[in-house]
Amino acid sequence: MALVLKVVILAVLLRGTLGFPVLMVRGGGEGRRWIYLPFHSQAEDDKMIFNKILRLNRDSPQKLSEGDIALRFSRSAWNCPGNNCYWPKSSDGTIHVPYTFSLVYSVDDRAAITTAMQEFATMTCIRFIPRMAESNYLQFTSSPKSGCWSYIGMVGGVQALNLEQEGCLESGIIQHELFHALGFIHENNRSDRDTFIQIQWQYISERDQYNFKRQTDSNNLGLPYDYNSLMHMGRYSYTNTSGMATIVPIPDPDIFIGQRYGLSNLDVAKINKLYKCNLCRTLLSDPSGRFSFNASLPLWSGGSCLWLMRIPSEQVLLKFNTFYIQSSPGCFSNYLAVYDGDSMASPVLLARTCALRKDISVVASSYKMLVEFSSDGSNATSYFSASYSSVICGGTLTSSKGVVTSPNFPSEYPPSTDCTWAINAPLGYKIYLSMNSFQLEDSTDCAYDYLTISASDDPLRKYCGYYGMLPLLFSGTSLTLKFHSDEVLQFRGFNATYCFRHLN
Repeated sequence: MALVLKVVILAVLLRGTLGFPVLMVRGGGEGRRWIYLPFHSQAEDDKMIFNKILRLNRDSPQKLSEGDIALRFSRSAWNCPGNNCYWPKSSDGTIHVPYTFSLVYSVDDRAAITTAMQEFATMTCIRFIPRMAESNYLQFTSSPKSGCWSYIGMVGGVQALNLEQEGCLESGIIQHELFHALGFIHENNRSDRDTFIQIQWQYISERDQYNFKRQTDSNNLGLPYDYNSLMHMGRYSYTNTSGMATIVPIPDPDIFIGQRYGLSNLDVAKINKLYKCNLCRTLLSDPSGRFSFNASLPLWSGGSCLWLMRIPSEQVLLKFNTFYIQSSPGCFSNYLAVYDGDSMASPVLLARTCALRKDISVVASSYKMLVEFSSDGSNATSYFSASYSSVICGGTLTSSKGVVTSPNFPSEYPPSTDCTWAINAPLGYKIYLSMNSFQLEDSTDCAYDYLTISASDDPLRKYCGYYGMLPLLFSGTSLTLKFHSDEVLQFRGFNATYCFRHLN
């Protein structure tokens, strides 16, 4: 016990000085195992969006506060007297923010910016629109070594929002600067921050300390402090001592802070509350999770709800554990749909569907997937629960007939691979799948390489080994195929064809 205590003390000391996770052993004999002490290294922190912005802004000629906020000469960069720095609401209930592009931006540059805008349009009532004749608008500008920066809120007239072509056209950076332009400060400088974080002033040079000035009159909107906000500085931002943090969460110093990808769910809530967007929107950005909905709840009175899954990497796999959407002709009154991206203009993975469904899975082609539930409020008997995670390959097969094969078929499939394919028939149809070729590593209970097939009308089946002329036939309104290979012994894999047939 004394030895373990000494190891722990040594590990903690190393944690504070070496800048990398410490590996230590726990237990003894066959029960021992290696564990990592929790640690947030400066190298990982450097990947945070805000710290990328800091590096890009080192040589910017623009006078900046807090790293990327352009200062105004007429008044403070942060105050918003009379709420006159917010963009006005249009007659259609949305917030129009007009913009123009500098001529230096290429077609790809412009596409990167407008793509980053899409999450705002999907999850809030903000609409970034190309300027027609509006007098107040954003002008995206860029020049060499100019950095990434924005003013806070609507300034009036032509308002520069600078995104240097070399480095600033990353989605999270673009969204960070757009967030400033909508009127938001950095989360770590809001008025109540001292309850949630401790500023380590001893590791901040005197010339940089003004960047951590707490805003005593910030509008926190009655929402919780968000360690995961796109607008939060990193743990080591502005540190003058390598490996020593400038921001430490309290009371738990191991809480992760900062963002590497984009908006958090609370970021979405802030925009919708500040601009009075009466919307049902949820952003899910953890690597995996669960969510559910019940239209019979007292607060639900009809309309639409959206859930955007934006996981860190790979492809989104969504599985509905329960699913009942009140039926109507053509699923007109109540329906659920799933899209392969972050907008309802993205390709459809699951077309409007209703009624009772079982074993529905959907796989996106990327790390984003959008779920839409819509109801006219005429009948509120609808509910579902779902879980999501990631896969490295697979997809959703939406054509009325097609082919699905293991990776590289008819060559050997790769080692250490997990793929998932989902096939969901439209209402009134059934899927018929035939296995034409099948050769996987054989083992007891298919423990190494295998294919599982789950059908809405049949229990889960698991296959491995070799099937020659023996036909494998499957049917159901939904089919999910999951392929797994371990690190050794690869074979040809499988080839299957499917089609939809009308139940009549």
